[in-house]
Amino acid sequence: MDLFTTDIKFLKGVGEHRAKLLQKLGVYTFNDLLELFPRDYILRDAKSSIGELEIGCRSSLTAEIVSIRETQHGRQRQLNVVLSDGEYNLLCTWFQYGTWLTDMIARGQKVWVSGMITTFRDQFQIVHPELEVLDKGEDTASFWHSRTVLPVYPLTDKLKIWQVRQMIYNIFRLYANDIEETLSDDILQKFGWLPRRISLQKIHFSTQPEQVAAYKTRYAFEELFYNQLMLAKVRRGHEDEQKGRVFELKKTYTTQLKNSLKFQLTSAQKRVIREIVEDMTSGYQMNRLLQGDVGSGKTIVTLFAMLIAVENGCQAVIMAPTEILAEQHFLSFTAFLAEMDIRIAMLKGGNYKGKKKTKEEIKSGDIQIIVGTHALLQKDVEFHKIGFVAVDEQHRFGVVQRSLIPAKGDNPDLLYMSATPIPRSLALTVYGDLTVSVIDEMPPGRKQIKTVWKGEGRRIDAYSHATAEVRDGRQIYIVCPLIEESEKSDLLAAETLYEDIKTTIMPGCRAELLHGRMKNKEKDEIMNRFKNHEFDVLVSTTVIEVGIDVPNATVMIIEHAERFGLAQLHQLRGRVGRGSAASFCYLVAYYPLTKVGKERLGTMVETNDGFVIAEKDLELRGPGEFFGTAQSGMDLFKHANIVRDRQLLIHARAVAGWVLDNDPELDSDDNQVIKKTYERLYSEREKLFSF
Repeated sequence: MDLFTTDIKFLKGVGEHRAKLLQKLGVYTFNDLLELFPRDYILRDAKSSIGELEIGCRSSLTAEIVSIRETQHGRQRQLNVVLSDGEYNLLCTWFQYGTWLTDMIARGQKVWVSGMITTFRDQFQIVHPELEVLDKGEDTASFWHSRTVLPVYPLTDKLKIWQVRQMIYNIFRLYANDIEETLSDDILQKFGWLPRRISLQKIHFSTQPEQVAAYKTRYAFEELFYNQLMLAKVRRGHEDEQKGRVFELKKTYTTQLKNSLKFQLTSAQKRVIREIVEDMTSGYQMNRLLQGDVGSGKTIVTLFAMLIAVENGCQAVIMAPTEILAEQHFLSFTAFLAEMDIRIAMLKGGNYKGKKKTKEEIKSGDIQIIVGTHALLQKDVEFHKIGFVAVDEQHRFGVVQRSLIPAKGDNPDLLYMSATPIPRSLALTVYGDLTVSVIDEMPPGRKQIKTVWKGEGRRIDAYSHATAEVRDGRQIYIVCPLIEESEKSDLLAAETLYEDIKTTIMPGCRAELLHGRMKNKEKDEIMNRFKNHEFDVLVSTTVIEVGIDVPNATVMIIEHAERFGLAQLHQLRGRVGRGSAASFCYLVAYYPLTKVGKERLGTMVETNDGFVIAEKDLELRGPGEFFGTAQSGMDLFKHANIVRDRQLLIHARAVAGWVLDNDPELDSDDNQVIKKTYERLYSEREKLFSF
């Protein structure tokens, strides 16, 4: 039986209903269940010492129930269960619970509990702990009845721990001999790992949980190895096939642009332009990621690349995630190319006057540079001759979305732009198929933004400074996380703050409100008026995270800064500091502050370096949340963690390269297991990159 493809519903003890519950845990096949690893282990005979618990740490322990007490005050019920290890007590408290819990527990029972350790009246406490009774109602014929160590699995609603344990037992009892190896003998020997079937058994049925981490390392490596193998195959495929146009650097439009600039390009910009020119004149399709911090000058570099395509009789396209950002590009390009005989058009969503004609002129080739949003992906948008495609803020698009425009052309050169600096480990796993260019130098004249963290009680200091800046002719951004007051949240709402700004906090200052619920036309009008200094203070939600360039803005105040991620805070801060005047960012935080919240704010105060911030953000939030759900078009790793496993990633990348260097088609006998596993699990993913 092929455990990688057989639906989990066919396993004894599962069926249709439980299969749907397991899908919530990412379990669709027999193999998915085999790789649903325990997140903890219960030691039945462990002698836990409650006295050694540490406040603020998550702990698991076994102990005896010595007291059960239910109380009720009005509609509020409370269940207090006291556990004892014979010397110290632990209080377990539930404020929400059902009869399923009270019917299950009794004095004298031995139980396992897990949760965050707090204190209540000088006593250790866990609120809403996980709990499992270890000596009640068990089937004495069950395999698990006599086990001294019990695995604890991830669960979902209506799925019980004993059910998952029985499923695990059934799959090994019935199909252990069908478990296939997924790594070659060479790799297993190189790292000293056990065969797959044996290591899986040890993970699920371990009597020595302290050894399990070593067994799991193999599976983290496996994910990273096949990820790197796929990206290396894609990268080598682009290089080997030499597909793409051979552009000639004619130095007509590009030289005109260079001579018209009122500023000097930085050495980093010049270096990246040389890298792009080398790609575009090479004859193979460029597949490059352009990274640069906010304000580093990615746009002008991209325009140079677009003009190379136009010089060679091709169209150049840039796609942005929002109309705000697309409009910014359109205006910038129009200004830069004002003296050149080049037609530029913007294509956005919805129906508007002139859209049909714009599409016709794009199809005919009358328009050479096209700026747009997701509207460019529509089936009725046809191009004449695409030579170059840029995708800005590319992490906001999935791989499939990013591939749709190139698919409309004949292997155009591709440039992906990111103002969110990407840590090296994440770049290797998500964008390892791309060549990376980094603009690591800011334009001259750009001053460092001074960042100040203020508590709620000192927020008036930020507004006093902002008022003084307005009196000096400067402009101010104020960002709030919500539009209007909500009963479920105590966050300061943008609408409420906007009224306070006008009436009490900054009276006399001209203020306007901007938020995502407004129509695009209304948002554009407000932003243009702000850019033209028709008012002083823009109170906004995070809709201004990208796309507004106002050199006269010198102060950014972010309310409830503790609720924002590091990358978002850095992006918002980048809205100021675009002129020659000193600029400031005030992070107004409200208590209570979590440890992670304090680390984020401290990092923002300490550094303006986007790459340092990105590394810290990855460390705090993990790869799953770094970009959001559309980040890569690939499933998140189940076993690997690229923060924890950075060294393992380096090994995986090296081994993948070594394997392909020696056997590009994976045809050797030793690599047959790798070839079969790759084709089974990764060949479809590879196709996402083949454009």
